[in-house]
Amino acid sequence: MDLDKVAGDITKVLVTPEQIQSKIKELAAQLDAHYADKGVLLVGVLKGAVMVMADLSRAMQIPVQMDWMAVSSYGHGTQSSGVVRILKDLDADLIGRHVLIVEDIIDSGLTLSWLISNLEARGAASVEIVALLRKPEAAKVDVNVRWIGFDIPNEFVVGYGLDYAENYRTLPGVAVLDPKTYS
Repeated sequence: MDLDKVAGDITKVLVTPEQIQSKIKELAAQLDAHYADKGVLLVGVLKGAVMVMADLSRAMQIPVQMDWMAVSSYGHGTQSSGVVRILKDLDADLIGRHVLIVEDIIDSGLTLSWLISNLEARGAASVEIVALLRKPEAAKVDVNVRWIGFDIPNEFVVGYGLDYAENYRTLPGVAVLDPKTYS
């Protein structure tokens, strides 16, 4: 889906497709260096992280393994409820493994904080986070995110995996959704 096709639904583009791909390559190089002698399990958080996980894993030069987890704290709203539900659990055993959570966006940090604790309790050797986007002003809990692509304003965004009611995920960039679309 092209950003021009939804121009009436968005107010501005925050991150272009070119900026995203450049940042993904930069992050992949940093991850390659960090995990070169450790091995890493990429854990994608469905559904939003699909685009980030696919592009990041292809950009990395070291061997990686991947697994997926689906958790929800949003439902059909635009703000996290803070109550986390596991919709799909991991298939992999985490004992002694280096786990890298791949996120599309860090908003309040509530879901991610819960997820980190959950994965650490499963015996992972380490749990780190890479996120394409972060909204610093929206943080309700402090989460140590080691690798961040872009800090963005505290606005409701869609594209590159991010959705509103399952729409807009396939936009190639990240854009602010016009409030009239969801109010």
